[in-house]
Amino acid sequence: MSTALGDKIRRLRKERGFSLDKLAELSESSKSYIWELENKNPPRPSADKLAKIAHQLDTTIEYLLDEGESLSTEDAADAKFYRQYRQMDEATRAKIRKMVKLWGDDT
Repeated sequence: MSTALGDKIRRLRKERGFSLDKLAELSESSKSYIWELENKNPPRPSADKLAKIAHQLDTTIEYLLDEGESLSTEDAADAKFYRQYRQMDEATRAKIRKMVKLWGDDT
């Protein structure tokens, strides 16, 4: 019996065209570890591994662990982008703000 965590990892992995092997390689895990997260109940993920998996699936740990489905994949992608944005240097953030402003001027 799978869990919400397992179902989300499997769905996102397949949407990105990743095999178990590929996601394992990208997240510095093993294929069996990813399989266990997708299929065992209860899964026992480590925070470090789950962070790497979430990063490779372009989402957040919060989304993967949210059993109530209160977070959408879009909300999680936005949250991940904002975290990445906050870690960028000021010059890069200024360029992004300028690009967003230009897009906004077209509408």
